[in-house]
Amino acid sequence: MIDTHVHYDDEAFDSDRESLLASLAEAGVGRVIDIASSAESLDKVMELTRRCPFVYGALGLHPDSAGELTDEALHKIEEGLCDPKIVAVGEIGLDYYWNKEAKELQIDVFRRQIETALRCGKPIAIHSREAAEDTLKVLMDYYGRGGPGEKLERKGVMHCYSYSPELAEIYTRKLGFFLGIGGVVTFKNAKKLVETVKRIPLSFLLLETDCPYLAPVPFRGKRNSSLHLHLAAEKIAEIKGISAEEVMRATEENAKKLFWPEK
Repeated sequence: MIDTHVHYDDEAFDSDRESLLASLAEAGVGRVIDIASSAESLDKVMELTRRCPFVYGALGLHPDSAGELTDEALHKIEEGLCDPKIVAVGEIGLDYYWNKEAKELQIDVFRRQIETALRCGKPIAIHSREAAEDTLKVLMDYYGRGGPGEKLERKGVMHCYSYSPELAEIYTRKLGFFLGIGGVVTFKNAKKLVETVKRIPLSFLLLETDCPYLAPVPFRGKRNSSLHLHLAAEKIAEIKGISAEEVMRATEENAKKLFWPEK
């Protein structure tokens, strides 16, 4: 399995990071993508990818950190994307739930980072919370008909997808984005996500944990890790009426298609 969205650079793993990472192979996790979220995390992600052969990275600023996108930070992101261990720009996007940064600034920073991804030929990992309309508008400008990224095969993933099944159809079938599915799909109140997983073909789904956040049932509320990745796969399999092994195999191939097309 490939965990396409983790935060092992987070301080939540400071006490046991090395031993935890060493245990992933035995749990069936072959690769993880450590995702930056702040200017400070850019260096941490790079350092972790250099130290651990199976850890890859994505560089970008979360919308809550939009104010940190200086010219220096943007240069660091673009320079880092030349490293073969850095496979995407992320996590970038819009967050109107916390609204820690002005909406106009979030949109501007989102656009600037998409443009960086397009210049460097990298896919994007998108964070979008309570910002469905503006997120779709921005993505349509770049990846919709006539946009500079319209014909790219490697576009990106809607991380921790939380919107409607109808919108999922647009993101996947019309724009060609994948959906990141993690522990939330096991929650009792995840009716929209369950319906989305039921409706969207397996060829558009990726597995993720977003660890240390969003641990699946029965670990909800505790620190999450890639050791729980199989629980999301098993729930997807249950929803679709197929085997967990089929979900693991398909999502691994999807991840390779998006992040490692040359391998």
